[in-house]
Amino acid sequence: MSESHTLHPQGVGRGSHADTTTTPTLRLTEVFFSLQGETSRAGLPTVFIRLTGCPLRCRWCDTPYSFQGGETVTLTALLAQVAAFGVPTVCVTGGEPLAQKNCLPLLVALCDNGYSVSLETSGALDVSKVDPRVSRIVDIKAPDSGEEARNRWENIAHLTPQDEIKFVLANRADYDWAREVIHAQKLAQVCPLLFSPVQGELSPASLAEWILADCLPVRLQVQLHKVLWGNTPGK
Repeated sequence: MSESHTLHPQGVGRGSHADTTTTPTLRLTEVFFSLQGETSRAGLPTVFIRLTGCPLRCRWCDTPYSFQGGETVTLTALLAQVAAFGVPTVCVTGGEPLAQKNCLPLLVALCDNGYSVSLETSGALDVSKVDPRVSRIVDIKAPDSGEEARNRWENIAHLTPQDEIKFVLANRADYDWAREVIHAQKLAQVCPLLFSPVQGELSPASLAEWILADCLPVRLQVQLHKVLWGNTPGK
């Protein structure tokens, strides 16, 4: 999931009176303002809402700090935090945001407030009930993630051209597997496809050469936030 340079507004949301009097609530790891590091929105100034918790344990996960902890906030207070940044683009990420039932009303509220909203999800949980105004960025877990068995293939039928499918690949075997999935599931006819190399394990240049050799209809992406700020926690 995306993470990047963190800026927090002052005096908004957390710990306010609304936190104890308004429902629904969510478990929140952080809210921050940065450039989107991935997807077709890469480079756009974006407010990130990182919800806490994830039922998966991908071997290469770069945000394990979001698995536990966090703090309970109300939807009202969280919307106030987002509004304080004055930015129209919002990404809800995790962890696995859909593991929290109140992620769905959060997405509805963000759309109702006029934001351009994307959701980054592992692909292991049902995406069919996500507000159709949201751009769903859905992972398909390759074998080396250790979570291939968690792929919810039924999700593909619910995706539209405004959504995106992402493969994070650690090696040539993962690439070959992903290529076969794309052909077998006819994914290029569903929505845009994204290939990302696991940092430190697969060279972006090698992945680029494989894509070109196969004329594969995918977008190669690197994590822009890591190019800019590295793996520094909180960035």
